[in-house]
Amino acid sequence: MKNIAELLNIKYPVIQGGMANIATHVLAAAVSNAGGLGLIAAGGNDVLTVREEIRKCKQLTDKPFGVNIMLMSPHAKDLAQMVIEEDVQVVTTGAGNPGQYIKNWKDNGIIVIPVVSSVALAKRVERAGADAVVTEGTEAGGHIGELTTMALVPQVTDAVSIPVIAAGGIADKRQVLAAFALGAKGVQVGTVLLASEECPIHENYKNKVLKASDSATIVTGRGTGAPVRVLKNKMAREYVKMSDKGATLEELEVLTLGSLRRAVFDGDLDRGSFMAGQVAGLVNEMRTIKQIFEDLFLDINNYKNNLEIL
Repeated sequence: MKNIAELLNIKYPVIQGGMANIATHVLAAAVSNAGGLGLIAAGGNDVLTVREEIRKCKQLTDKPFGVNIMLMSPHAKDLAQMVIEEDVQVVTTGAGNPGQYIKNWKDNGIIVIPVVSSVALAKRVERAGADAVVTEGTEAGGHIGELTTMALVPQVTDAVSIPVIAAGGIADKRQVLAAFALGAKGVQVGTVLLASEECPIHENYKNKVLKASDSATIVTGRGTGAPVRVLKNKMAREYVKMSDKGATLEELEVLTLGSLRRAVFDGDLDRGSFMAGQVAGLVNEMRTIKQIFEDLFLDINNYKNNLEIL
């Protein structure tokens, strides 16, 4: 079975998370140029916006990159066709089952890697023709499932024959080694990239990650069925209090409307939604993405040799 570097023709077996409003062409190109697979996050954007992002990315890198499509987006169907038109090499998906699109993508030479949070979904997308899966644990930042990376990754690797990419709680080489030991063939990272020189977010966001402790994150939205892990601040604590007191979904949406953009672009420390994973406490220095990848995969051949002995 190929590792992700071989499958994607990249230097390191690492892909960048599809972080809405953060994973622009700027970040995607920087990740790809550093030896990973950069991703443009379509998020809730329309086709014209994402198409322009793809074309800008091609001007900044000649390395492979992909697009992350959130299947809950009202533009998902049109985006699924547009990535074919723009000769995108890799598509990752989130928030659902991309089964209806996989054959068309595959017929057009696209490598398909859905993000899954359960064994059942991993099996379904494998049957539909997915090339690999990202198995994301609840330690991750942003929208999350309930199972941990440690518990989920080996269960998925036992259940499918395609490569598994571990995500959630990976920020240094020890966690990369752990992912390989669990059976993964690559890793996906997000939080560690927030503190990179190339990441196009407000300095307040970067500094908040750098100052984070082990207990700096909180999960909002559990009661609504859409849990999101963020760094603690005034808005996040208010959200949890309102939710505990029985606030309606509409009331909670008013509180959070535009909060991610306030974090990413304005650096609003009180009212922004600073999505980050539990490993934020390990991220304590600003580096280039090249340096981050070199540190993540230091002595990678020794890792592999050690795993063969286990």
